[in-house]
Amino acid sequence: MKNFKLTEQNIENLEAFKKLINKDENTMINEALELYFTEEYEKLQDTNNSQTNLSFDEFWDDMDI
Repeated sequence: MKNFKLTEQNIENLEAFKKLINKDENTMINEALELYFTEEYEKLQDTNNSQTNLSFDEFWDDMDI
């Protein structure tokens, strides 16, 4: 795995939330990444789905080949 760096603010937030919600840093980071990837995947799906609002049959219905 490649090295990565957290901002000082994120490190401080991890320390604060570690005490507030009684979770370790690894758990919080993994949960945050899972949420991030889920949201990004949904955005990609929305982008791909918004390129057309027609079904396959509707799209090709009027085409003469």
